[in-house]
Order: sequence, then C-alpha cells, then structure tokens
Amino acid sequence: MRLSSLYSRINHNHSAPVWGRSRYRSLRLGLLFIAPWLAGFLLFTLYPMGMSLVYSLTEYHTRGPLEWNQFQNFINMFSDDLFWTALKNTLYMVVFGVPITLITSFACAILLNLKVKGQSIYRVIYFLPSIVPAVASTLLWLWILNPQAGVMNTLLGYIGIKGPNWLNNPAWSKPSLILLGMWGMGGTIVIYLSGLQDVSKNLLEAAELDGASWFQRLRHITIPMVSPITLFNLITGMIGMFQYFTQAYIFRGTGGLGSPLSSTLFYSVYLYQQGFQYLDFGYASAMAWVLFFIILGCTVLILKISNRYTYYAG
Repeated sequence: MRLSSLYSRINHNHSAPVWGRSRYRSLRLGLLFIAPWLAGFLLFTLYPMGMSLVYSLTEYHTRGPLEWNQFQNFINMFSDDLFWTALKNTLYMVVFGVPITLITSFACAILLNLKVKGQSIYRVIYFLPSIVPAVASTLLWLWILNPQAGVMNTLLGYIGIKGPNWLNNPAWSKPSLILLGMWGMGGTIVIYLSGLQDVSKNLLEAAELDGASWFQRLRHITIPMVSPITLFNLITGMIGMFQYFTQAYIFRGTGGLGSPLSSTLFYSVYLYQQGFQYLDFGYASAMAWVLFFIILGCTVLILKISNRYTYYAG
C-alpha cells in the first residue's frame, strides 16, 4: 500500500464530524438557554474581576481619572502595618476557628445520628441557629457576651468564675468570634450527617463482631469513610474564614480600626475600609487579588496533602 494512500485513509478516519442542521439547531437552543447565566457571568463576575485587576495597577479615586502606578499598590501593601495585622488576625481565625468548628460539627453530627427518641426534633434545634441572619445573631451574641450584664458572665458567676471582658480584651475578642461562629454551624452538621448515612453498616457490624470498641470503630471506619466530607468542609470553611466580614464588622462597633486594639481588624474589613471608606479602590483591588492568590494557594496545598488522607469508596 502506498504511503500517500495510507495517510489519506488515516486522515479520512480521523476527520472532524460533520455538523448537520439539527446539531447547529441544538447548539443555538443550548446557547439560548444559558444566555441569561452567561450574561450575568460576563457582567457581574468576569467584568468586575478584570476591572479590579486594572484598578490594582492604578491609583484610582472617584474624584479623578486613573493614574497608572504599576505595582506600587502591592509595594505599599507589604509595608503597611495594618495590612499585616489584618492578615495575622485572619490567619488566626483560619488556623484555630476552622478546625474547632469542624471537630465540634462532627461531634454534634455523631450525636444527632444516634437512634434516640425525638431525633428529628434535636436535628431541627441544632440547625435553626444557622438560618438566623448573621446581623441578628451577632447582635444577640453581643448581648450574651456583654461583660457587665451578659448572660455568659452571669452564668459563670453562679459557679464562682469571674467572666472575662469578652468584647474589649484583645486576648478574648477572637475566641469570642469563634464561639459566635459555632452558633451557626448547622449547615456543616447537616453535611456531616449526610456523610454518616453512607458509612457502611456492614463494616461497622463486622468490626463490632471482631471485638472493636466504639472508639475503634469511629477511628478506623467512620472517620476515614467521611474524610471526603471533612475535606469539603475544610476547604469551604477555610475560604469562608478568609473572607470573614459581617460578624467582625458588627462586633468591632465604634472602636475604630478593629476595636479592641485592632484585634478584630480582619482582612475583608480592612479591604472594605480602603475601598468604601477611604475610596482608595486601587489599593483595595490589590488587596483583593492578594487574597485571591492566598486562598488559591491554600486550597491547592490542602488538595495535594489530602491525597494521602482522603478515602474514596469508588
């Protein structure tokens, strides 16, 4: 067989499929259906992202035109003490707040998975706080943690413990916010509950017959089986904590840049101040892109590490 004829046959066999009238019609119909989403994505996501990248390389104020300063915003950022304070406070919440919330949510999910009378009522009670608006729940906790007349310090006083100054002591301000966050962990509990439903009962029964204790079954069967759920909750919790804003903004009250002593000045709060209080949109946009790459790097790192510890039944 000639080499040219062989090439022609290969090219004929691997030629692109012919698009008929019906296929073009299906394509147009599909594009028509996704057009609203596509328009919203282009207008409200892609365009703002592109403009924020442009603003990050400029000195932009609402009163004047753009002034290109290349990477000066990023240079100023790394010499800004408040930037490092905000980043440190945010990392504190990520390192301590996210694991504490995950562990507590998993423990609550195990309790709510027990076959007891009134199980559905208990599940509703645990989930209800998570549907309370963040502003309302934060104001409620400001009253609960009030150092003079709050419920928390009153209850501690009954058992002979003098409660701390939750709101104004820098050592207790961030733990107070972690405690506040645990109030709304109902969504994480529900996700863990769904994962616990998929744990093989045959494995648990076989381990029990072999003499494994409850704790051994929990450690060697339940926790590995729900490890994909833990990974999902860890990543989403980490991303949400890096963008921590509403509770911190209300919690800080009128005490300036993150009262007390900037201990509740978080990254998103400082970004908001730069953009919408000082109207320095170039600096705020640069901060937003730095936050994006920090979250991206942490997510990639967690995914790479998780390959050794996450079990997928498939």
